[in-house]
Amino acid sequence: MNFVNTPVVDPTLDLVAEIQRLRTEKNAVILAHYYQAAEIQDIADFIGDSLDLSRRAAETDADMIVFCGVRFMAEVAKILSPQKKVVLPDLKAGCSLEDSCPPEEFKKFVEAHPDHMVLSYINCSAAVKALTDIIVTSSNAEHILNQLPQDQKVIFAPDKHLGGYLSRKLNRDMLLWQGTCMVHELFSEKELIKLKARHPNAPVAAHPECPDQILQHAEHVGSTSSILKFALESEADTLIIATEPGIIHQMEKAAPHKTFIGAPGADGNCSCNTCPYMALNTMEKLYLCLRDEGPEIDLDEQTRVAAEKPLRKMLELSTSINTPKDLA
Repeated sequence: MNFVNTPVVDPTLDLVAEIQRLRTEKNAVILAHYYQAAEIQDIADFIGDSLDLSRRAAETDADMIVFCGVRFMAEVAKILSPQKKVVLPDLKAGCSLEDSCPPEEFKKFVEAHPDHMVLSYINCSAAVKALTDIIVTSSNAEHILNQLPQDQKVIFAPDKHLGGYLSRKLNRDMLLWQGTCMVHELFSEKELIKLKARHPNAPVAAHPECPDQILQHAEHVGSTSSILKFALESEADTLIIATEPGIIHQMEKAAPHKTFIGAPGADGNCSCNTCPYMALNTMEKLYLCLRDEGPEIDLDEQTRVAAEKPLRKMLELSTSINTPKDLA
């Protein structure tokens, strides 16, 4: 079965030219996450991780935001820019972390711990954001936690691995929602050890959504933008990358003299670690999305307003963080 389910578009159409034409005609901006397909990254106006793209969404003066990522990212753009049309190439592009935290269940969990401040990773639905005090990303979570009193009780959701990593690093006890990312869960410690044995001088750069047994083998743990920065600045000529392999495209463009190896899954390769939700967005769907101005992200105003408050708080508390310049 073809998970991507690419729509039929005239094969003689020059998709790059048409996307560029429509982008200009409609005053649209194309934002792409590092985990998108290479051809989508190459045509995007801006490429980044969740924090950087959140800022881009808030700052753009375009009439239409085309978000090449997953649904929660496009929702963030709509929350921060309600007056703009926000579209997503495929509305089915969800997120396993988002799915692991149903709003109704999370609401009960939060209500059962009224003395806790709620920090939610940005990989969650607008409804969960509306139940949150401060949104965080993997780029800024440590920075934000360090601004909270040590005795402040904290609920961290939805990623138990990111929450556990922060808890261990900061020596801070937090109540963790038990959500996980399907992509980062699939990395195999056994196969990673084998790969390191074949490349003993290759450092491992891992995303904190990985389980602890993977992080223990990493020389660097950080967000996608942090991993990219580390990979480019490292003196090593070969690196092992433990996150969604879409990020490797930017690494290879910026440092073609280096070798980047995706961390393996249980079968000894990294093909299983490609996010199927990110892969739903294709060049054909991007073209149709621009042409038809849809599928459009629509949020009820009560949820949007409630979700905006913790997002604005995140941006306020993250102003001193510098993210890498775009490599587009």
